[in-house]
Parts: sequence; C-alpha cells; structure tokens
Amino acid sequence: MFIDIQNLSFTYSNSSMKAINDISFTVEKGEVISILGRSGSGKSTILRIIAGLEMPNGGSFILNGKKIMDTRTFIQPEKRGIGMVFQDYALFPHMNVEENILFGLSKMSRNDKKKRTNEVLELVELEGFEKRYPHQLSGGQQQRVALARAIAPEPDLILLDEPFSNLDTDLQVKIRGDLRRILKKANTTAIFVTHNVNDAHALADRIVKIKDGKIEKIGRPCDLLGLSTSELPSTVEKASEELLTV
Repeated sequence: MFIDIQNLSFTYSNSSMKAINDISFTVEKGEVISILGRSGSGKSTILRIIAGLEMPNGGSFILNGKKIMDTRTFIQPEKRGIGMVFQDYALFPHMNVEENILFGLSKMSRNDKKKRTNEVLELVELEGFEKRYPHQLSGGQQQRVALARAIAPEPDLILLDEPFSNLDTDLQVKIRGDLRRILKKANTTAIFVTHNVNDAHALADRIVKIKDGKIEKIGRPCDLLGLSTSELPSTVEKASEELLTV
C-alpha cells in the first residue's frame, strides 16, 4: 500500500466530542480517493491532519514507506511531500500563471524549472496562458493552474478540498472529467473531500463515506450503490439522497 492511515482521532480544544474517531484506510499508488460526507462530518479535518495542519490526538500515517506521523513522530507540512489545492485555489493574484507554477520549484535549476512548467501546462491544457493573471482566467482555468502548481514539484500525494464548489453547475461536469484525466495521466495519488455525491462518483476510484467523524462505508462507487459501472451514470443523481443519509 502507498498510504496507510490507522486509528486517527482528533478533538478540537473547544469541544468535548471527537471530530475524528478511529479513522483507518489505505490508498494504493495512483488511486483517487474521495472522502464524502455532509458539512460537519469531519472530512475536512481528516484532510488537515494528513496535510499536517492539525495535530491528531492519536493514530498513525505512513506515506510511500515513510512514517509521517504517530505518537512519537510528526513531520512538518512543508517536508511531507504533499501538494494541496485549496477550495478557493489560493493563486497569487500578483503573479501570472507561469510565476504561480514556478513558485513551488525553488530547488530546481532555471532550465529544469522552465521544462517542468511547460510539462504541467501541457498536462492541464493551458499552453499559451503563461502570462495571464488569475483575474484573466475562468474558474475552471484557475482550478487547472492550482492543480498544475500542486503537481509541478511531483509530490507523493495531492489533497483537494471541495474542488468543484466554486464552479457553476454546468462547468462542474466538464471539469470533473478533466481533473480525473489529468490526475490519471500524471499517475498522481490524490485524496479529495466533498459533500457532493456526484463529484465523488465521477472522480474517485474509491469512496470513504463518513458521518460524525466515523467511517460508515468504503468502496468503489458502483459497489456503494450496488450497481454495475455501466449502470452508474444514469442513476447516480437518484442515489444521491440515499448515500448521504444513514
């Protein structure tokens, strides 16, 4: 296994209830995993723990054979080899597309930086947009720049927080397919959190469904619906309510 998360627990300082309660799951190299749940279910807390933005009360996290966190170990976020795409994309408004991507490539030579920037621009199909600024891009283009910036340093894992929440409904369907294609072409291991069942089913290889800080189900989208893959697209909308209820 590429990622091994075991027995994660977390309680916020202003609460007596566990936000995360004994969460365990594994991820294979190149898998795209969705953590699916309603607001307040604990899904974003899991993402923050994996990123190193929160310190859990217990549990362990191993990434690509490297112990990232346990009762005696805590590797700082910048040393984990993890990229993150935030909900609002967090692009630097005073930097153009090329500069945003170059920002995370400080350890490379100038020639290698340029080569890698061109590679990820091609990957996300934004060649020719290098000199544009974020305000000159559509929401979907901004998301692809954020993804290119996260992928450019070749991290072991990419985390995405509600990746489609800032997009219009019509655009979401196209961007889902684009995002999955980009992640698979780059053989990037990814975990994304969402409250949207359709996003999870369109993008993920497996879904980790949580409620009240606990895992309810883990499985492929078609397994969770009890359907064959060929049946899934036409019925996922009808199953949305069922999957997000107990």
